[in-house]
Amino acid sequence: MDGLLILEVGRRIKQNRIEKRLTLQELADKSGVSKGLVSQIENGRSIPSLPVMFSIIQSLEVEVSEFFKGLNLLEPTILVQRKEDYIPFEKEDAQGFNYQRVIMRNLPASTVDFVLLELAPHCFREEVTTDAYEYIYIINGETDYLINGQVFTLKEGDSVFFDGRLLHVPKNNSEHPCKMLVIYFFTQH
Repeated sequence: MDGLLILEVGRRIKQNRIEKRLTLQELADKSGVSKGLVSQIENGRSIPSLPVMFSIIQSLEVEVSEFFKGLNLLEPTILVQRKEDYIPFEKEDAQGFNYQRVIMRNLPASTVDFVLLELAPHCFREEVTTDAYEYIYIINGETDYLINGQVFTLKEGDSVFFDGRLLHVPKNNSEHPCKMLVIYFFTQH
């Protein structure tokens, strides 16, 4: 299973459990699995077997087709994440550590290049392509990001992930600089 799919299945199980007002132990008892396993599945740390997954879904009294509705197994070419949509999660019992999952994607083996880019006010250049996947995180300011003919206005805390082989360019239309983190994932050939 793809990492993103595992996280989404776990998120849906947890969401349905909470909506049904079931504790981890109650869902575990109804499903015939351990409380620890349910917790690991909900947090994307364990991949359930099909019988376990269907047992949990049945115990949540949700139709299997409804549970998987809208779950897309294909990777989107462009994925914009708004900071308000980042998913908080916990690791073990680490109090004071506030994790937020921004984007998780499986990619073939690659070289990773981390870059800080600052765009001056009103700067613009021609569209380019890069032989890499790109992840952009806006540290401060805002920019219009043109990707494959679409315009995405990104503000502080927003991010975008896309295939750099698509024509793209950021354009700062504001009166203030825009600072961003750019991560390139170059595929090994």
